[in-house]
Amino acid sequence: MSMYKTEDILNFALVGHGSVGKTILAEAMLLNGGAINRLGTIEAGNTVSDYHEDEIERQISINTSVLSLPWEGKKFNILDTPGYADFSGEMQAALRVADFAVVVIHAVSNVEVGTEQVWNSATNYRLPHLIVVNMVDKEHADFDAVLSVARERFGSKVFPLTYPVNQGPGFNQLVDVLRNELHTYETDGTGQYTVEALSGDWADRCATMHGELIEFVAESDDTLLEKYFENDELTEEELRGGLHGAFMNGSLIPVFATSALTNVGIRRMMDVLAKYAPCAADFEEVKGHKATGSDEEITRPASETSPTSAFVFKTVSEAHLGELSFLRAYSGKVKVGADLSNTTRSKQERMGTIYTMQGKDRKELGEVVAGDIATIVKLKHTHTGDTLSDAGDPIVLPSIHLPEQKIRAAIAPKAKGDEDKISNGLATLHEEDPTFIFEYDPELKQTIISGQGELHLETVIRRLQQRFKVEVDLLPPKVAYRETINARGESKYRHKKQTGGAGQFAEVWMYVEPLPPGAGIEFESKVVGMAIDRVFIPSIEKGVRAAEAEGVLAGYRCVDLKAVVYDGKQHPVDSKDIAFQIAGREAFKEAFLDAKPKLLEPIYEVDVLVPEEFMGDVMGDISSRRGKVLGMETEGRLQKVKAQIPLANLDQYATALRSMTGGRGIHSQRFDHYEDMPRDEEQKVIAAAKKEKEEAHN
Repeated sequence: MSMYKTEDILNFALVGHGSVGKTILAEAMLLNGGAINRLGTIEAGNTVSDYHEDEIERQISINTSVLSLPWEGKKFNILDTPGYADFSGEMQAALRVADFAVVVIHAVSNVEVGTEQVWNSATNYRLPHLIVVNMVDKEHADFDAVLSVARERFGSKVFPLTYPVNQGPGFNQLVDVLRNELHTYETDGTGQYTVEALSGDWADRCATMHGELIEFVAESDDTLLEKYFENDELTEEELRGGLHGAFMNGSLIPVFATSALTNVGIRRMMDVLAKYAPCAADFEEVKGHKATGSDEEITRPASETSPTSAFVFKTVSEAHLGELSFLRAYSGKVKVGADLSNTTRSKQERMGTIYTMQGKDRKELGEVVAGDIATIVKLKHTHTGDTLSDAGDPIVLPSIHLPEQKIRAAIAPKAKGDEDKISNGLATLHEEDPTFIFEYDPELKQTIISGQGELHLETVIRRLQQRFKVEVDLLPPKVAYRETINARGESKYRHKKQTGGAGQFAEVWMYVEPLPPGAGIEFESKVVGMAIDRVFIPSIEKGVRAAEAEGVLAGYRCVDLKAVVYDGKQHPVDSKDIAFQIAGREAFKEAFLDAKPKLLEPIYEVDVLVPEEFMGDVMGDISSRRGKVLGMETEGRLQKVKAQIPLANLDQYATALRSMTGGRGIHSQRFDHYEDMPRDEEQKVIAAAKKEKEEAHN
C-alpha cells in the first residue's frame, strides 16, 4: 500500500538555465525533509541528483533525477533537470509528467536564454509556473532587477511571496509577504528560522505588497472578486483559500528568494508549496486517445479507482538490473505482477519489481497510485514515450515534445567486426534518449548520429564505449549534395562488345532537359517504329535510373530533370537487356555533361536566440558561413535571428555559438531547400570527389 493518496502528491520539475543551482536547491529540500542528513556539493561530487560518473566529472547535470521527500503530510516528487541545452530532452520529459514548473533564476545573471526556453516549454505543457530567485547570497545579487525583467518577460502576475532584506554575502533575512512577518534564518545551514513582527519602512512596504497580493488573488476567482468589491478587502482565510486557485490558473506566479547553498528561504517556500501548490488530484481528468493514430479523444477520472493508465517518461539501462522504466501513474494503480497493455506498441507487459527512486538509490514498492512517480524493472517492449493501460479500457496518453536535432556527426568502428555491437548499443541509447538519433545513410555510406550538441554526442559515444565495450571514431558527416542541369543536352551513345561468342550491341539517342525544382526525375520514350524494340525501353530506363542514383559530376544523386529516349539502333543477335542498360546509363551521362551541369547544396533554416550584446558576433559569424540573414525579432530581452545557412557550413555550429555567447545563445535548425552552389565551392566538392574515387581505386 502507498502511504500517500493522490491528493497528497506534488510532482514538480526544477528547470532553468545551466548553473543556477537547481541541484543544490533539490539537495537543500531533501535535507529539510529528512531524506538526507547533510548537504552535498557539486564540487565534492556527492549530491543525490548528480551521481553519474560523467556528471561528477563535468560538474553539470546530464540526466533528470527523480527525488522524493515528505513535507507537511505531503509527498514531494522532485524532477531535477539539466540546464545545459544539450540535454533539453531530459527537461522536456520531466515537464511532460510534472504538475507545475519551478523555474530557477540566478540572482546575479538574471533571466537568461535557457530561462526563456524552459518557460516556453512549461507553457506548451500548460503547467503553472513558480519562480525561485536563487543565490541571493552572492555579491551583486539584485532581486529587484530579476523581478523587473521577469515581469517584463513573463507578465505582471509575477509576484514575490518572500522578499530579501539583506541580499548579498551574509543574506539570512526575508520578509514573508503572505504573513507580514520577518524571518531570520540560522547560519548553520539547518534552514531553521525565527519569526519577528515587521517594523518601520519594511512594515509599510510589506503592507503595500500584501494589499497587491490580495488583489491578485481576488482577480483569480469571481466569488472572491465580488467579496473584494463589497468589502474592499479579503479576510486572511479567504486570501489563503484563494491562493491555491490563483496559482493553479496562472493568475499569480509566485516568486521566492533563496540561497540553496546556505539553506535560506527554502523551508518557508516548501511550506507554501505543501499548502497551496497544485497537487496530482487537482488535474481531475486524464486525456488521451483510444488508440495510436486515432483522433478520438477520451478522458477518464484521474483517481485511484479509475482504470489504470501510466506514462513512461524515461528509460535507463543499469548494469546489474537491466532496463528501468520511469513512469507516472495517471489513473488507477500499477501493481507488481499486474498485466497491462502497452497501447503505444500494442504489446502486453507484466509489471516487474516497482521502486521509488532517490537519485541512484531505490526502495521497493508494492504499487504506484494515481499521481505518483516510480520505476519498474525489465519491461520487455516498453520504451520512453509509451503508455501502459488496462487492456480492457485502453488509452494512449500524449507524448513528449522532443526538440529537433541540432548537430550531426558520422561514426566509424575502430575495429572490424564491431558493427553489430555498435548498432545494438546505438539502438539501446536511442531508447533511453529519444533526442539522440542514428541512421545508416546508404547514399553517403556513413552511419550518421544526431543530437542536441557536441557534448550530447560526446556523452553518447562515451556511454557506447563504457557499456558496450566498442571504440568508434567521430568523423565529419558528408553532405548530400545534388546534381542537376541548366540546359538541354544530347547524346548518341553506342555500346558494342565482341568477346568471341555472342556480343553486345545497343545504340541510344537521348536528350535531357531541366525540370522545376522539386520535380524529381522523369523518363520518357519517344521512340517510333522499330529502331529499338519496346522490350528494351525498360532496360534503358534501368540504366538511366542507375546513373541518376550514382551521379555524374561528383557522385551525388541527380534531380529535377527529364531524360527522353527518341531513337537508337539494335542488332538482331547481339542486342540484349544488359547492352541497353549500359547504353542507357552512358547516354545519360554524356547528355548530362552536355547540359551545363551544376551542383545543388542543402540550405538549412536556422533560428538563433541570443542576448542583444552578442548580435554583432552572431551576424558576422553567419556571414562567414555563407549565410543569409532573413530577419530579426525581439523576444523579451533576447533577439531572435532567422537565417539560411548551407549545411556544409553548419558543422559544429552549436559549439561555436556557445563559445561566442558564453553559453547564452541557442539555436534550432531544419532543412529548407536546395539551391545552386557558388562555382568555387562547387569545384572544391568535385575535386574532392574525384580524389576520393582515385584513392578508392588504388
